[in-house]
Order: sequence, then structure tokens, then C-alpha cells
Amino acid sequence: MTITQLHYVLAVAEYQNFTKAAKTCFVTQPTLSMQIQKLEDELEVQIFDRTKKPIELTEVGKKIVSQAKNIVNESERIQDIIDQDKGFIGGEYKLGIIPTVMPTLLPMFLKTFITKYPKVQLKILELTTPQIIKQLKEGHIDAAIAVTPLAEENIIERPLFYEPFVAYIPKNHRLSNEEKIETTDLDINDILLLEDGHCFRDGILNLCSASKNNLHQKFQLESGSFETLVKLANEGLGMTLLPYLHSKELNTENFENCKHFTDPKPAREVSLLYPKNELKIQITTALKDIIDSVVSGAIAFLNVQIINPKKR
Repeated sequence: MTITQLHYVLAVAEYQNFTKAAKTCFVTQPTLSMQIQKLEDELEVQIFDRTKKPIELTEVGKKIVSQAKNIVNESERIQDIIDQDKGFIGGEYKLGIIPTVMPTLLPMFLKTFITKYPKVQLKILELTTPQIIKQLKEGHIDAAIAVTPLAEENIIERPLFYEPFVAYIPKNHRLSNEEKIETTDLDINDILLLEDGHCFRDGILNLCSASKNNLHQKFQLESGSFETLVKLANEGLGMTLLPYLHSKELNTENFENCKHFTDPKPAREVSLLYPKNELKIQITTALKDIIDSVVSGAIAFLNVQIINPKKR
């Protein structure tokens, strides 16, 4: 039995297809098939049921795959231990970031990070929260930045900052003359929302739910970007809520339409996520330190009320 054979088994288990698995492992399909067959012969068990389409794991195969993940992770930890011992911070590092955080946070820390740690091959992917959870658990990404709490087993959450919500209220709106907004002022039927699948949308729904607004009415409009929501609000189609950092990106005219909430301000918790068996903790810690340093001065709001995006 070899670590390479276990890598092949995990690939086939994930893709349920020998050809796709071979491509991800950068070997030919016959080579991969031969090595898996060799492992099955050695163990005297059948790991995959090849009669099924797509290919399925046998019952014993499921147990083998579960253990193989542990073995492969632990084998990769050896290089991680060596890197830490040498104080080396480098190598490939895959980071997932949710769409409502990436546009504002990434420009704040990326240049600083790659300048300070030039040996890190940082690969950044824009992923939704469900995609992040899946890819973290399957080992396809090393860490992620998302809104928490998620309370996912085997995933560690390290809060980076607490970002208040800001109300974007155009002129002539019923709340346009208010200096500050109360959460009880919100009417879900008057709020332009991001399309389903965004955790920021879920946070707004929870905020309105906490204010005892009716969540069963149809929403007027839903969009995939904050920019579109702002434009629709300017057309008199309602108001919207924005993350604080995004509101700072607005032009002067639109920024004047932003209003803060009274204390405690509703906010979202943005965290760095990584598996409990994180192999590249030295890079993860370096990343967190960089983000902490650049964000600390940008968000000075201390009296906030965290809105859980999962609680409905």
C-alpha cells in the first residue's frame, strides 16, 4: 500500500469516475486503474462497485476512504512540520472568499501579504458559503473567509472583524430624513435584497425577523450585486442594506444616502476558516495577522450586535 494509491482512491471516490480522477491526479486512466486494482488485490477487498454508473464505494470501501483521508492528511503534515521548524512560509495556499466580502477586503490585504510573503503561491477563489464548507471538508482549499458563526464540525472559526450593516436610503424614501435608523424601522417588503444563496441576504432576513417584520411577502426585486441594488434604490424602488466596508466604496453622492443604525449596530462576524487538521497553519496565522493589521483601523465600531446568517 502506498500514499499515491490512497490519493488515487480518494480521487475516484470524489469524482465517481476513473477518467476524471486520473486527470486531477495528472496520470493516465490505465495507470490509475492499475494502481487501484493492485491495492484491492493486496487488501483482498473491492473498494469500488464498478457495475454502478456512476461508480460507487462498497461498504468496506467507505471505511477505507474515511481512513485514507486521515492517512493522506497526516503524511502531508510531515512537510508542514519541516516548514514550521525551518520558519519557512511558502508553497501553494488556496483561499476561498465569499462574494460579499471579496471586493472590499481583498484589495486591503493582498498587496501587503504577497509583498511580505513572496514565497507563498496564493490562489484565491470566489465561493459561496456552502461551497467553502464542502471544499474545506474535502481538502480542496486550505482556508476561507466567510461570515460566521457556522458551527461546522471539524472547521475552526477565527473572527477577523465585525462589520456593521449600513442602510442605503435614497432621497424621498420614507426614512430619508432620519439621522439614524432603528432596526424596528425596517420593512422587509421595502428592502432590495441580494439573490438567494448569499449569506448577507440571510443576515438581513434574520435582522427583519428579529424586528418582527413579515417574512412571508414576496420581495420586489433581488439582485446578485450591491451595485445593482444601489442603482435600483436610486430609481425609487426601495432601500437596501450594505456592509460597512462596501459603503465606503460608494461615490460621494451615493455615500450621502448611507445611514448608520443606532447602538448596538447590527453587524456580521467575518472569520477565517480552516480545518482542524490544518496543514499550513503558519501561512494561515500569517494571513490572519496581515488582515488584522489592515482592517483594525478601517472598522472602529465596537458596540455591535452580531446577526447570525444561519439562524432563521
